[in-house]
Parts: sequence; C-alpha cells; structure tokens
Amino acid sequence: MTDDDIRDGVRKAGPPPSDRGVYGISVAAELSGISAQSLRLYERHGLVTPQRSPGGTRRYSADDLVRLQRISELVDAGVNLAGIGRILSLEDRNAALDERNVTLEGDNAALREENPGR
Repeated sequence: MTDDDIRDGVRKAGPPPSDRGVYGISVAAELSGISAQSLRLYERHGLVTPQRSPGGTRRYSADDLVRLQRISELVDAGVNLAGIGRILSLEDRNAALDERNVTLEGDNAALREENPGR
C-alpha cells in the first residue's frame, strides 16, 4: 500500500492491487473452477505460490487466479505438471524479457534524441 492509497488514515475504496492475496482457498477454488485439493497440489509443485496470512492461511491474488486459468488450460491440453512448470517458467521469462526490451527501446530512443546525427 502506498501513501496515495491512504489519506488521513483511510484506505481509498476500490479493488485491491492484482498482486495482493485476498482470496482464501475455498473462494479461489470457486472462482477458478479448480478444486481446493488441486490448488494444494499445484502449490506443492511450485506452479502457484499464494501469499500467507500471519496465521498461515493461503491467500490468492487476482494474478494467482489468472495463473490458475493458464494452468487449467494446460491441464486440459494434456500437459503434465512438470511440463506445465517448464512452460510457465518460460512464459514468465519471456514476459520479463519483453518488458526489458521495451525499456531498452525507450532508453535507445531517448539517447538518439539527445544525440542526433550519431
């Protein structure tokens, strides 16, 4: 939560950030259409890592729900859990590289503007 999220000790209304764990396992199971048992299995295999409350309760975020949707698509396509882990890892790396590439392209454009003719 940032200073902009709180004014005079009051949190602004609206949905939580997409990476904030707010859904318990039963709600996440209902929202994702995946059983709680499967959610625990996916966590054991490192496919999803929900946040934990101070008491140890799993808390899933909206980002986790999107990831669970992708896992479900891969399961439906017949990919085993080890394969899903590898695919997700590669997709995460690709997204990070895309983000870095956009940053570098912006930096490059700024340098060209500062140094025309070079």
